Amino acid sequence: MTLEDVFKASKFPLSSEGKKFITDAFMVASEAHVGQKRKSGVDYIEHTLETAKILAEIGMESRTIAAGLLHDVPEDTAFTLEQVKEKFGAEVSDLVDGVTKLGKIKLRGSREEYFLENLRKMFLAMAADIRVVIIKLADRLHNMRTLGHLPSEKQERIARETMEIYAPIANRLGIGEIKGELEDLCFKYLDPENYAITKKLVKKHIHESDAYIKQTTDTYKKDLQKEGIPVIEISGRSKHIYRLFKKLQQHDMDMQRIYDLVAIRIIVPTITNCYEALGLVHKKYRPMVGRIKDYISLPKPNGYQSLHTTVFGPEGRILEIQIRTQKMHDEAEFGIAAHWIYTEKESKTWRNIIFRQNTVIPNKELEWVKQLQEWQKEIGRDDEEFLKSLKIDFFKNHIFAFTPKGDIIHLPEEATVVDFAYAIHSEVGSRIAGAKVDRKMVSLDYHIQNGQVVEILTSKEPRKPNRDWLESVKTSAAKSHIRKQLKKEKMP
Repeated sequence: MTLEDVFKASKFPLSSEGKKFITDAFMVASEAHVGQKRKSGVDYIEHTLETAKILAEIGMESRTIAAGLLHDVPEDTAFTLEQVKEKFGAEVSDLVDGVTKLGKIKLRGSREEYFLENLRKMFLAMAADIRVVIIKLADRLHNMRTLGHLPSEKQERIARETMEIYAPIANRLGIGEIKGELEDLCFKYLDPENYAITKKLVKKHIHESDAYIKQTTDTYKKDLQKEGIPVIEISGRSKHIYRLFKKLQQHDMDMQRIYDLVAIRIIVPTITNCYEALGLVHKKYRPMVGRIKDYISLPKPNGYQSLHTTVFGPEGRILEIQIRTQKMHDEAEFGIAAHWIYTEKESKTWRNIIFRQNTVIPNKELEWVKQLQEWQKEIGRDDEEFLKSLKIDFFKNHIFAFTPKGDIIHLPEEATVVDFAYAIHSEVGSRIAGAKVDRKMVSLDYHIQNGQVVEILTSKEPRKPNRDWLESVKTSAAKSHIRKQLKKEKMP
């Protein structure tokens, strides 16, 4: 691995200034880590280069890549954080410091206590600068790739921590590629028997499908071009091993019932082209009822957008097809990191992005982090409440519902209309007097179903919340506001 490999891996071309900045960081890291070895026996600098390469691959800019090269320097070498700041500026030193602090969580007490403490620090880091966590994800991904060189007890501990903390965070940030690979690597160490069985099944079926996929992608490309629909890329992709195993568990380990083992991915220039391509696919091949999903109009909570359909393809074989724009594809693969790619493309000069200060991600992308911080402050060190709320807000599957105007509100499964009201605004929640779902009156503890239209009926003045709501609502935001209102009512 060389620095040139990092440059070649970059999602977008780096300017000469950006390359020099990264090169300077590499020189410092190389000198600081000289003589240090990994457990595998390779020079330590290999790890920092691999971390930087992953960051480059997901489209991060030069300062983040530089911080990736330097992330272990203050912790493991004589080169101090102050020296990093003096040479590379406060922005890079803050990133390095953030990553260092994330690594200083010592196991004390139960594994669950360690788990919670790690998550708390993750959330604080995300709110301060999301890039800290992205660097940590890249660092963890390479550590997982080389986990085989550690003793078995460490392999199990690190793999479990990664499956419980890092993979869900990668998923919540929408970084599909990192999330998928982390889960597969963890699966290998946490359940080696089922990993081997699933991998064997995948290898057999993928091998059988290779020629078919090639024929199908060539056919679709010709058909789309014939209709004048521009195509950026058509390719096949196989399902990640862990995701496939979870799906097989739901279908008695029967591969014949898995329709998306291999999916055809069609990437086109515009949203209009997406729907045109979908129409052509359905015109040529009969779609399966109930298997058409429009994640463009209704994105997933982590921002994922694409059209999905399952059709009876050539030779009558069932095939999943995903259709999206290049931007949607980048955001599906790289999640929140893709914002840097598109800020870069829309910038007038390379310099504006590579040497900008105070990078900002749109508020909506990190709104959930801010909410987590708010209720975390309120419940303090109540670990049981923290974990309970976390499992609902962070790990639980989500649904979407609509306001009468068509705005989308994302909520955890089993959320009530009171959750919906507080998700719109705290004022709406504090004035809720009733609710209609799909134009029918419902009780305030009604559990909203996916895709329903919810209308909140409000009073002119704020109302005292019902204490029982604390038992029925699911979101931490609703619980937090209800507690505040109840506390306020008690005040003289």
